[in-house]
Amino acid sequence: MISAIIRWSVGNRFLVLLATVLLVGVGLYSVNKTPIDALPDLSDVQVIIKTRLSRSSTPSG
Repeated sequence: MISAIIRWSVGNRFLVLLATVLLVGVGLYSVNKTPIDALPDLSDVQVIIKTRLSRSSTPSG
């Protein structure tokens, strides 16, 4: 299997080179378009839970 791929690659050098250039171009485009956060948010995660208290000693408005 590997020898067949190598034989095909040697026989089709232009296609291998073209595919390599295309993949490198797509990779560079992707790297440039990927948003990167320069200052990541390192604060603690906070979750706010709102509940209703059915029996409260204070009158509800």
